[in-house]
Parts: sequence; C-alpha cells; structure tokens
Amino acid sequence: MREHDSDFSMSDSVDFSDRRRGRRRFDDDEPRPTRRGRLTEEAKGLLAQQRADAEEADPLPEGADRWSTWGDGDLGPEPRPDWVITDAAAVDHELGPVKTGKEADVHLVRRSLPGAGRATLLAAKRYRSNDHRMFHRDAGYLEGRRMRRSREMRAIETRTTFGRNLIAEQWAVAEFAAMSRLWTAGAPVPYPVQRTGTELLLEFLGDPDGAAAPRLAQLRPVGPHLRELWRQLVDALRAMASMGLAHGDLSAYNLLVHDGRLMLIDLPQVVDVVANPNGPEFLARDVRNITSWFTTKGLPAELADGEALTAELLAEAGMV
Repeated sequence: MREHDSDFSMSDSVDFSDRRRGRRRFDDDEPRPTRRGRLTEEAKGLLAQQRADAEEADPLPEGADRWSTWGDGDLGPEPRPDWVITDAAAVDHELGPVKTGKEADVHLVRRSLPGAGRATLLAAKRYRSNDHRMFHRDAGYLEGRRMRRSREMRAIETRTTFGRNLIAEQWAVAEFAAMSRLWTAGAPVPYPVQRTGTELLLEFLGDPDGAAAPRLAQLRPVGPHLRELWRQLVDALRAMASMGLAHGDLSAYNLLVHDGRLMLIDLPQVVDVVANPNGPEFLARDVRNITSWFTTKGLPAELADGEALTAELLAEAGMV
C-alpha cells in the first residue's frame, strides 16, 4: 500500500507489531513516497479529459461504458487472484445498482477483455462527496485520522465542499487499506481490486448471473447452521482484534453469507482500537449489536456472552 495524507493509512504488511511501534515520520526536507489515486477535483477533470481524448482516438467496443481503470489508482495486494483482469485493453460494462446507501452506492460492473473470452464481475462502491452534506456519525470515526495539512483539516472541520470531498476520499482510502490488510492476513473480506478516487472495485460476492450473496439479516439460520455462523464471526472478530482493529459499525446488515462463509463488508469506518480514544467502545458496541442478533435467533446465551467476548477481543488487541 502507499502512504497517503491521512495518518490513518494502513500498511499492507502482515507484521502487525508495526502498528504498536508507530509509523515512520518524515522530516520536512525528506521526500515522501509518491502516490497514485488521490484525485483532486482538478485531477479528476484532467483524468476525464484524458479519457475523453483516448476514447475519441480509440473508440470503445460496442456495449462498453469505459476503458478499464486498472492502473489509475491504488491496486489490490499480491498475490492477486487469477480472476483479476489487469490488461489495459479491458473494458467495463455497467450492469446496474446493487445497493444504495447514505454514504455510498454499490453497482455491478463486468470487466472483460474483448476477443480473449475473459470476463469477471466486480462490485463498484462509489462514495458520494459534493452532494452529501454529512457522513453518518463521522466525527467519532475520524478521531485519529488527522490530515497533515492544516488547510485540509480546516476544510474537513467546516464541511466545505472541498472538505466533504476529502472526507469521502478518507472513507475510501480507509476502507481499501483495511480490506487489503485484512485480505492479506486471511480474514473473510472480498478481495479489494483497486481504488481510484472515491470508487472502490471489489470482488463481487454472488452468483455468475449477478445475484448478490444475501446479507446475514436476510437469513433465518437455526441449530448447527446458526452456531457455525457464530463460530465464523468470532474467528473474524479475533482476526481483526489481533491487528488492533474493530469493524466500527457491525451488524447483520454488513455481513454477507457467500457459499456458506460469513464475509465482512462495509468497512470505511474501521477503527484502530488503540489510536482512537473511542476504540474500545466501538468494539464493545460491535459485539453488543451482533450478539443481540444471534441470541434473538436462538443462539444459547452461554455461547453468546458479549461481555466475555469483548474482554477477549480487547486483550487480543493489547488493551488489557
């Protein structure tokens, strides 16, 4: 992963002790790493013009909506799955919305390589910026995600148009970084293909016809199935806690069940339990919310002991 202006940017290294030792700071005269994918409004306009020029010189294949954006932004961790199409000659086809939300919409995209018979489905998560006045409960989550430039911090605090754009991009950067780190560690998240500005392209969890995997809230698991899903959830929470992280907004609505496996989604508000002063409370709230759902579906109380699980996760994160 690349270093970003946000101090929250995560490394894709699996050496989780680096988080506790702190990030490397740069002196004022020391060059910082180069970045790709942070698009200001000016850069977005330039990119759009470049694409328009390219399309005029080399028309899109019939039915395609754009050339592949692979290489324009941050790329997913290696080794990449075989289904990821990295060819510059690939094209994207918009297949319609999958989900609309308060902060972002998810669309289904088919990326294909004309003439090669290769195609893959992707979930395109697109954060709103200018047209969105306030991100849902963003103040607490933004603790610890301080921008280095005072102008950017002022814009975020006053919620100017520029500031809302920055907040949208911070969410996208945070989610892509978290998913990259979690996927690398083997946690149950979709593979993060790429991030360009405020758009994330993610592994589509669903069937080949484009039907999305159901959310946990849509299911009515009972007996052994319910216990198995609970076991998978606890394992996922332990994996996050070992990295010092909490989901931050966990519920049965941002967990998918794909081919029998529980998958974590919607991670823009992921919280560093140590760096964020509200971190332990976010983690405890995650546990309360999801424990309540499982117990109402019939999971025995002795298995769904929320207080004991919270204490275990805080200890895993090095907080006790």
